[in-house]
Amino acid sequence: MKSTVQITYGETCMVCEEKKDKGIHVYTEFLCRDCEKEMLQTDTSDPRYKFYLQQLKKITIPKIFS
Repeated sequence: MKSTVQITYGETCMVCEEKKDKGIHVYTEFLCRDCEKEMLQTDTSDPRYKFYLQQLKKITIPKIFS
C-alpha cells in the first residue's frame, strides 16, 4: 500500500486567512502580499477599510520574560 504525504508551504494571512507563500511579518502575524497591496490602495471611506482595521487587531506584542 502506497502512502501519500501532503506538504503545505506558506503561512496563514491574518486578513484573508488563506495560506500564502509571500508576505511580511508584523510582530506575531503574517500579512500576504495580496492583502498588503489591497490595504494600501483602499480609501478610508471604503467599507473594506473597517474590515482591514479589525483584522489588524490580531497583531499582538509578544511578552518577553527575563
